[in-house]
Amino acid sequence: MKLLYWLDEWTKLPRDEQQNQLPFIGGDLLGDVYMKYHISDANKPLLFTFSPAGTNYQEHDLTDDFTPWGYKLAKKQGINIIAFQHLGKSNWFRHRNLIFFIEQLAPLVSCFTERLGYGLSRGGFAVGAFANLLQLDKVLLFHPVSTKNKDKVPWDDRSSTDIAQNFDWHGDYHDLDLGHAKGYIIYDPTNRIDRAHAKRYPQLNHLRVFGMGHSVHATYLSKFGFYKDVAVDFMRHQQVDIAQFRQQTRTLRFKEDYYRRLNKANASSAHRLALLSTAHNILIDEKAEHVKEEQENVDVQPLLDVALKHQEQHPKDAVKLLEVAQQLAPDDPVIEHKLKQLK
Repeated sequence: MKLLYWLDEWTKLPRDEQQNQLPFIGGDLLGDVYMKYHISDANKPLLFTFSPAGTNYQEHDLTDDFTPWGYKLAKKQGINIIAFQHLGKSNWFRHRNLIFFIEQLAPLVSCFTERLGYGLSRGGFAVGAFANLLQLDKVLLFHPVSTKNKDKVPWDDRSSTDIAQNFDWHGDYHDLDLGHAKGYIIYDPTNRIDRAHAKRYPQLNHLRVFGMGHSVHATYLSKFGFYKDVAVDFMRHQQVDIAQFRQQTRTLRFKEDYYRRLNKANASSAHRLALLSTAHNILIDEKAEHVKEEQENVDVQPLLDVALKHQEQHPKDAVKLLEVAQQLAPDDPVIEHKLKQLK
């Protein structure tokens, strides 16, 4: 493997000489997993990504321009990336060639300032399973599957669990092993199975997103940049801004279309529909309160200044600006007085 040979020589060089040899770019096929890497800065963290279900590529898709899941995003953030892309639908990163490669890779990555892991669902499983081996410091996991070993998770009765039994779930790296890694796990607490898997990650910071589901809603969430924004925050700062995350999820919940789509996705579950309906009614009131709070924080002075500046030459435009300002600050006596004057 070219990466292993190169890292073995590169890690022995002084820091300044290491930087002179960068960037180092390439890819390789490891059984039924394609691996692509971009090492660009000796002083930046190294991120490992593992692809989620739904990115079901085949070997014939591996052109020179092919990029695994998460690769482009990490590259844009300027950090080092080794991305693993599974091939085929039923693939749980269990191929012996892949495992052997990661075992050889692990001792060669300790020179990086920090080692990070990022994965969704099936990819989250792989991050958790190889975290200790790869000496990961921080991880970001979205609704991960901790294992498909039925002895350990008998409550995971999804159809994917039965299909996954084609693989060995008692050998090495078949279950989560975070080592000293810290970080974040993001999931929907109303999803029974996801909630149970999440409990198996007690050392991580649990961030709950009501209604996120398990991949069912991924396309819609991606539309609002939900996954991307959190991932970029993690890649750039090796942490997630919790306050910003809360605000982002709160804003997402205020979108009416969010609940319409959730209801459609869960039409076959009476219990879930009732749960969503209750939450929606609560959030309608919460939304009204949120709008009121935001109105109180709006500074209408710039609108007022422009209106007063142009009231003589453009009185109609000034009135329109003042009417907008009045909508934002309905109890402002100055705005009310000026409107009466101009009208």
